[in-house]
Amino acid sequence: MSRILVALGGNAIEPAHGTGTWAEATAQMRRTSRSLAAVVTAGHELVVSHGNGPQVGNLLREAELGAKEVPMPPMYVAGAESEGQIGFLIAQELSAALARAGVPRTVVPVVSRTEVERHDPAFRKPSKPVGRFYTEREARDLAERERWTMRPDPRRGGWRRVVPSPIPRRWLEGDAVRKALDAGLGASCVFVVTGGGGVPVVRAGSTGWAGVDAVIDKDRAAAVAGRQLGCDTLVIVTDVPGAAVGFGTPHERWLGEISPHELQGYFDAGEFGAGSMGPKVESVLEFIRTGGRRAVITDIPSLSRGLSGRAGTRLDARRARTPGPPSRRPTARAGRRA
Repeated sequence: MSRILVALGGNAIEPAHGTGTWAEATAQMRRTSRSLAAVVTAGHELVVSHGNGPQVGNLLREAELGAKEVPMPPMYVAGAESEGQIGFLIAQELSAALARAGVPRTVVPVVSRTEVERHDPAFRKPSKPVGRFYTEREARDLAERERWTMRPDPRRGGWRRVVPSPIPRRWLEGDAVRKALDAGLGASCVFVVTGGGGVPVVRAGSTGWAGVDAVIDKDRAAAVAGRQLGCDTLVIVTDVPGAAVGFGTPHERWLGEISPHELQGYFDAGEFGAGSMGPKVESVLEFIRTGGRRAVITDIPSLSRGLSGRAGTRLDARRARTPGPPSRRPTARAGRRA
């Protein structure tokens, strides 16, 4: 039996071109849950992680609109709220799908805190856009009133808030969940962990923790969680069937089974976009480097086939090193919505 962590991207939770209603999210998660249930029926232990981009953006907008009547919470509190919201959605739909598949499990969402370094360079250079677009006048007002860092978006127009995206170091609840799994609870429970990368926290004194306004990349956090839980396999679910080189060009080529050494070569050659496929490739490489056995990048319809070696971009730690790619490759634009 393998212990598998599946990290869900945004399209697995909400349809890409929907209106953001709860009914749409429920229907999408119901479809996703059928693929997740198939992992359990195949005899594996399942752990689920997920993104939270649209949801936390909506919560921040709600807080902004209601600020005259209700104090606006810090961003990291909105992150925790989104973990509860999406964790509930996954618990509702996945527990029902597992029962229908004849493998009932208790789905246990865990509001997760992820430790980051207080002196991570990302805090000096906020770069991750969050929330809606603003006019220049609104942006300058928010920068003065809320002390937000605001940046123009020349490609799409308007201004957006940007926050740090520090590297995740440790998932604080990970040891407790690992003990539960090692004690056999994986046969009766599915844990939902590190949603949206987890709530970012830094050390506060010798015993405490303080939340910080930041966004942790969900795939990097999933790699950390997978390592802490002793997972054999990490699956990163996105909206494309796998990673590609030359994405969107006449030279486009989808990558199937590949050695970590070769994939690292493509990464170093700049084949994967920093805001799309890049962090996913970096995360699966890190998972393998720190002791994971297998990693897969694919979409939800291909999940089962990816785990059986018939779809997706697949890494195996046991595969021998092969020569890296040529030094000049067309730059990929892989991955539309994470």
